Amino acid sequence: MQPLVYTHGTYHTEAADVSMFARHFPSGIFYGKLLVILVKAAVRAKWSRKKRLALIQSSLEVLRALERVGVTLEIRGIEHVTQEEEPCVFIANHMSTLETLVLPGLIQPLKEVTFVVKDNLLHYPVFQHICRAWNPIAVTRQHPRQDYNTVLEEGLKRLQAGESIIVFPQTTRTTSWEPTQFNSIGIKLARKADVPVIPMGLRTDAWANGKYLKECGKIDPAKQVVFAFGEPFRIQGQGKQEHAAVMKFIQATLTSGRDMVSGNTGQQAEERKTAE
Repeated sequence: MQPLVYTHGTYHTEAADVSMFARHFPSGIFYGKLLVILVKAAVRAKWSRKKRLALIQSSLEVLRALERVGVTLEIRGIEHVTQEEEPCVFIANHMSTLETLVLPGLIQPLKEVTFVVKDNLLHYPVFQHICRAWNPIAVTRQHPRQDYNTVLEEGLKRLQAGESIIVFPQTTRTTSWEPTQFNSIGIKLARKADVPVIPMGLRTDAWANGKYLKECGKIDPAKQVVFAFGEPFRIQGQGKQEHAAVMKFIQATLTSGRDMVSGNTGQQAEERKTAE
C-alpha cells in the first residue's frame, strides 16, 4: 500500500467516488473490511519477523477502509514529528478506537513508538496479537497509584531506549471534552525523562463508541476526522503551564477544526512562562 502523501505537512483525503452500498451502509461495509484487516494483522503480528513494518501496513489499510466508505481525514502538523530527532511523549485526547488503530501508521514510519494501554486490550480475541506486537505499557485503570508508577518507570525505560510513547491521559474514550478528566501523567513522564512533548488534538468521532461493544459504534462519514500535531516543547518547572497548553491545543482542535492553526503550543507555553 502506498504511503500517505503530505503537502506542506498536511494530508487531505482526496475526492473519490463512494459506492452506493458504502453510502447507504457505511458501518456494515467498513466493519466487514475491518474484520479481514484485523485477522490479517493478527497473523502478521504473531508470525512476521518484521512485526511493526507489517502493522504499519495494517494501520494504513484501516485508514483507507474508512476513506472508501466516505470518511474524510485531515492530518496536519506532521512536520513537527519529522523534525524532532529525540524520542518524545505524544499527549492526546482519546475519542474512539480509530486513533488506536490508525496512529501507529502515522507515527511509526517516522519514530519508533508505543502506547500506554488498558491491560484488557492484551487479552482481546485477535486484537491481543496486534496490541502485544507494539510492546505497550499496560495499566489497569483500577489502581491509580500502581498505574502512575508503571507509566513513569516503564515509560522512562522506553524513552531512554529511543522509543516514543503515546499517552491518552483521559480515563476512558469519550467524545466530550472534560478538562478535569485530563490528568498530567504525560507531562510528568516527559519531565522525568527530560524529553519533548508533542501535543495531539484528535477529532475521531466519525467512529462512534458502541452502546454494547465500545469498539463497534456507528461510522458517520459526515464527520471529518482530524489528527493535529503541535509543536514540540520541553517541560519547565512542574509543568503546569505546559499541561494547560496541551489542553488548549486539544480544545482548539475540537472546536475550531480546519480553522485552527496547529503548531503554536510550544510558543504559547513560552509566552505564559515569560509573562509570569
